[in-house]
Amino acid sequence: QVHLVESGGGLVQPGGSLRLSCASSGSIFSMNVMGWYRQSPGKQRDLVATITGDGITNYADSLKGRFTISRDNAKNTVYLQMNSLKPEDTDVYYCNLRNTYLSGIYDDYWGQGTQVTVSS
Repeated sequence: QVHLVESGGGLVQPGGSLRLSCASSGSIFSMNVMGWYRQSPGKQRDLVATITGDGITNYADSLKGRFTISRDNAKNTVYLQMNSLKPEDTDVYYCNLRNTYLSGIYDDYWGQGTQVTVSS
């Protein structure tokens, strides 16, 4: 089992910045991907960004250039630096960790979600 604890959300004005953190613990595989997703009320959970243990990143096209994902493998922690925030970035942000077995089967684990509100 994997436990994820998120922090760093809050209220920020348009154009501002926030840094989200997600610390993981438990049975974390060497072959894992960590990432961030976000979800608005009544909508599906959407990809924000993912990062492999080797530092390979993947971003939602609409967020490229404003958001940066990074990780500290020693701490099993993933971060999301959010700059130039817009009101449409307002969402609940969820941390994700995917443990992948050699067979290709995987397990997904999710954080509790942290609210990001961009408003003046």
